[in-house]
Amino acid sequence: MAKFELSAEKRDVKGKGASRRLRRAGKVPAVMYGAGKDAINLSLDHNALYLQVRNEAFYSSILTVNIGKDKEQAVLRDLQMHPYKPRIAHLDLLRISATEKLHMRVPVHFMNQETAPGVKQQGGIVNHRITEIDISCLPKDLPEFLTVDVGHLNLNESVHLSDIKLPEGVSITSVAHGGGDLVVAAITAVLEEVEVAPVAAEVAPVEGAAAAPGGEVAKGEAGKTDAPKAGGAKPEAAKKEGGKPEAAKKEGGKK
Repeated sequence: MAKFELSAEKRDVKGKGASRRLRRAGKVPAVMYGAGKDAINLSLDHNALYLQVRNEAFYSSILTVNIGKDKEQAVLRDLQMHPYKPRIAHLDLLRISATEKLHMRVPVHFMNQETAPGVKQQGGIVNHRITEIDISCLPKDLPEFLTVDVGHLNLNESVHLSDIKLPEGVSITSVAHGGGDLVVAAITAVLEEVEVAPVAAEVAPVEGAAAAPGGEVAKGEAGKTDAPKAGGAKPEAAKKEGGKPEAAKKEGGKK
């Protein structure tokens, strides 16, 4: 197991304003509690801490916290990051006791994925269902990660929590308490993408137009109607029906 040491200083001031001043000074506010002792407020150097939290093993290892001449053993309980900057905002540390079991989440490492028959010979892909597992153990038995071997799986086969080979003294919390034997990884078939042809929009025929076979409007017929143009009859018809202008004046002048 990798070893991590943190250099910390006690801080007496508390509150949001004090924490902001620490962050501006390149420090990370932290608190450590547990193991039947009082909680203490700490501050750590940000840059030194940031280099360590980039290591995956940091989150599942026993940390040695140096506070002056004193040394404390702790595990990471919570880490808060800035919303969008690569900055650590706060750290929670839990003291441990050598005689008390821990509940920790450790990462899962998958082995022999490329050589599994379901992948190499049958064209499937490995589907990771669980990437972290909650375990219980004494501090001395805490593993950095759990290994899941999928090299024997065929297509549509899977590995469950109960199939994982655990180090001595380590138990999986959900299995030990009847929480269910969940699938950790499975080899599934690759889904093929099916292209759907676009559906042509239907064109409504114009009223009175002649429809060609297949529902299409015949060329040259769409839009034509037998209705007269706006304004009444043609000029020639108006002259015949209305008569000559002189006749209209004579008839209109009689009393």
